[in-house]
Amino acid sequence: MNTLSPQTKKLLLALLALAMLPLLFVSQRGLERQRTELGVMMPAELQNAPPLLAFVTAAGGGFRGIVANVLWIRADQLQQEEKYFELYTLSDWITKLQPEFSQVWAMRAWNMAWNISVKYTEPADRWLWVRSGMEMLRDEGLRYNPRDPLLHRELAWIYQDKMGKYTDLAHKHYKQQWIMEMYAVLGTNAAPDQLLNPQTDDERRRATVLREQYKLDPAFMKQVDEKYGPLDWRMPESHAIYWAALGLSRCKGSAFDMLSLRRTMWQTMQGSYIRGRLIEHRGTNRVDFGPNLEMIPRVNATYEEMKAAEPEKREYISRGQKNFLKGAIYHLYTNNRQRDAAYWFDYARTSFTDVVSAGQGLDEFVVAGVTEAIQGANPSQMRALLEGLISRYLQSRFYGEDDDANGHALLARRVWEFYSEKYKNAANVQMAALPEIEADVRARLFPAPSANPANTNSPALRP
Repeated sequence: MNTLSPQTKKLLLALLALAMLPLLFVSQRGLERQRTELGVMMPAELQNAPPLLAFVTAAGGGFRGIVANVLWIRADQLQQEEKYFELYTLSDWITKLQPEFSQVWAMRAWNMAWNISVKYTEPADRWLWVRSGMEMLRDEGLRYNPRDPLLHRELAWIYQDKMGKYTDLAHKHYKQQWIMEMYAVLGTNAAPDQLLNPQTDDERRRATVLREQYKLDPAFMKQVDEKYGPLDWRMPESHAIYWAALGLSRCKGSAFDMLSLRRTMWQTMQGSYIRGRLIEHRGTNRVDFGPNLEMIPRVNATYEEMKAAEPEKREYISRGQKNFLKGAIYHLYTNNRQRDAAYWFDYARTSFTDVVSAGQGLDEFVVAGVTEAIQGANPSQMRALLEGLISRYLQSRFYGEDDDANGHALLARRVWEFYSEKYKNAANVQMAALPEIEADVRARLFPAPSANPANTNSPALRP
């Protein structure tokens, strides 16, 4: 019997493959109908892709997964080589081929918000990339992966770390842009309440923008606010809390992913207490941020909630809780809220064995905490400390206790000078001028002009 030559076999296999293509397309259409019926999102078409990738997209089927895996290997190489712009295009193709590949969405957003943005010097250019990474996760990544904890965590992290903290040189520009956007959609009270049941055309318009553009549900915002707030929804921390809380409410994932979401919750809650008060300078676009001491009970409750949800990580979570309590106690004390400081001092002493040293009283504990804070020179902690010292100075002046007032004023000046000298060349962590901080504290303590202490130009507070 004559055997077929290799060339003939190849030809027959090629003809067989061509004959199977119509069956492949029929099968693919059936799968697509089932995906539509089940509510599974269809992958988007590739734009400006090479012809081979465009063909794979049109053909569909298992080719997508094979090509996506090949591209992912190349993407990992580009990541290691720090070729972020080339990687941006490649990761875009991967997410369109395999939209349920959440790690690629996370990597793509990280590169946009962190690695590509810092290639630019202008704050507006940086904000374009940071915002694009945020919107991509919110509008596309979560559209295809609505119950993925990793993507909820990554979105919350952009708000918490990139926008909320001070490590990026352009962080104040990000905050200013976000504040203006939230003013436009939430109104002057910066709260979602009126948009729960909008009554006017303007309220209905803004409620639509909130839901469709920002993907925020006013009802869930209210739930978050009642449990963890009251929150200032102009602040990026509030939105980090929203997306982390949403992830916890609707996602199931690995123990690591869920712990990451919970870590975002307690860390951001702590940030909301230490820098959760917006300070606007009238007539300018400049903003500063001060402590919101009213959040302290909610922060501690969040730590307790997360420990109950993660019993095996109680000790790990408690380490953050103990650091939070140390700061909260001296911030309350220096803001002349000794009763609250004493309450949390007793709470820390009875709840943990290693927060308060044996025989240590509240005064000694506060001195140690202030000393540690000055040496650490965290800008948020410094702002809170300075506001507390100036508050004590003004209140002592009001009651005629001049010696105590002058002592606190002198300490505030020295702390400010120490910090300003240490970070004189770091633009992203510059502290407001001491007279400006005094003016803000004075306006909060004595809103009525007649109650304002005399000598508003105190020499002790002028460096």
